Amino acid sequence: MLLILFSSFLIISTFMGWGKLFEKFIGENLNGISGKILSGIFLLGLIFTIVSFFIPLNLYIEIPAILIGLFFFFKENLYLGFYKISRKYFVVLGVLTAVILFCGSFYPFILDHFGYYVPSIKWLTEYGLVKGISNLDLILGQMSAWHILQAGFSNFSDPILKLNAVLLIIYVLYIIENKSWLQLIFVPVLLIFAQSPSPDLPVITFSLIILNEILSGNKNLSFLFAFSVFTFAIKPTIIWLPIFILLYSVFISKFDYKKFIFGSFVFLLFTLKNIWIFGYPFFPIAVFDLGISWKANPEMLRASSEFAKVKMYDEQYTYEEILKFSWFEHIKNWLFLKGIKSIINILFVVSLMGFIIFSLIKRNKIVSLICISILIKSVLILLFSAQYRFFIDVFFVMFFVIFFKHLNTKKSFQISSFLICAVVGLFSFPNLIQKFVPSFNVGRFMTQFEKKQLLKPSNYEYNQYKSYQVGDLNFNVSKHYPFNFDTPTPAISESYVLDYQKLGIFPQPIDKNDLKKGFIWKKLNAKEKKELHKTIEIIKKNYQ
Repeated sequence: MLLILFSSFLIISTFMGWGKLFEKFIGENLNGISGKILSGIFLLGLIFTIVSFFIPLNLYIEIPAILIGLFFFFKENLYLGFYKISRKYFVVLGVLTAVILFCGSFYPFILDHFGYYVPSIKWLTEYGLVKGISNLDLILGQMSAWHILQAGFSNFSDPILKLNAVLLIIYVLYIIENKSWLQLIFVPVLLIFAQSPSPDLPVITFSLIILNEILSGNKNLSFLFAFSVFTFAIKPTIIWLPIFILLYSVFISKFDYKKFIFGSFVFLLFTLKNIWIFGYPFFPIAVFDLGISWKANPEMLRASSEFAKVKMYDEQYTYEEILKFSWFEHIKNWLFLKGIKSIINILFVVSLMGFIIFSLIKRNKIVSLICISILIKSVLILLFSAQYRFFIDVFFVMFFVIFFKHLNTKKSFQISSFLICAVVGLFSFPNLIQKFVPSFNVGRFMTQFEKKQLLKPSNYEYNQYKSYQVGDLNFNVSKHYPFNFDTPTPAISESYVLDYQKLGIFPQPIDKNDLKKGFIWKKLNAKEKKELHKTIEIIKKNYQ
């Protein structure tokens, strides 16, 4: 906990300094301390993304970024802004910060932490954005803008990857400064994302902040649109947000194309990043084929699409069974899955229908545009892969819009306090979730509180792997474990090794002496097939 607190002081001060520098060029975008911090996050996110095309995000990038941020933090006396927070609200900030530090100090329990977040950050800190990295491990082809930002702070200031806990503290500060007490209700729920650099937390908090700014009358659409596109670059399932800002500018605000130049640059940067590491503009969809030599293998993408359909039904049906569903069975089987995901799916549909009715009754242009934007996003999600984690943000948005002016400060504090006690209790006694909600997979990986967390967050170390070679590629595979969070690069998940054998392909470095130059896939020749077969036999023996 103490280590996260020190990291928070350093990182927040750095963001504030960069936010002030940002304001010197384009003016103030958001009010208060939190506004400068959020502007700093945005600016550094863009800078780190551009830099990562050319060099790794190591100490040589992190130290100058921190020094520049701290220079402006002290030069502009930005720390004085904290004295403007009243004592009463400072107590609220202190209590919630303590809760965030407590929950953020637990072991990571989201499986993507081990299979996607940490491997992405390792590649970014060691090499930067690597051309065609999706050919090595398809999931690395999505490398979120949030992981780029996290990588930039993972060498010195935040080595245990707790940027999400820092962001939650920033979010609380925004709520207090803007007296948007309704959003306090979301903080306890979001504590589930505080242990890992999950992109779900920033897209939910940023979307709520942007919504609050629009509903509160912020007319700086140039920044808000660019910030919404940055949020989209963190996780594209938040596509409704930039769509909403576009619709708002056309139907409510006075349309001016100049307001979208900055956002268009951010979008261009996002698509270039995807083309560089994946070969197509939008991961994981093979649209707008540019004929790039390092693009992902089409058979791997087809297999990924099929698996997404299976995941949509929580792996309770095979792909062949799903293909035989009638349109009615598609809906019925998705709604009535075994376990908690059925409840989430039904709640999503009911909430969406309720929100449509609410927008019709309300007859408010902004609410109607939000509803249209969410419907567009929902249709896209349902078409590709209706997994609950892709539409979880919609619940927060609908609740926020419905109760924006209908839940007073007292009730917001009461509900938030109750939820905080409940969530802290669940973190303290995770066996309660495991016992009463066994179908909630994340709960199975939660652990008991340990005294050492008071000083340092709990973190897993595994570091068991074996090295292999196929063709010109020397790579590592984790032993007795499906993920490569603690395996030296280049690492391939054992499941992908098996997939490559089925397809008769394998990733190869463009230059075996320089992995930064990227990867392509190639068909195996007879010698390479033998090497791969031998590799798989060894992997299988390791499990015996």
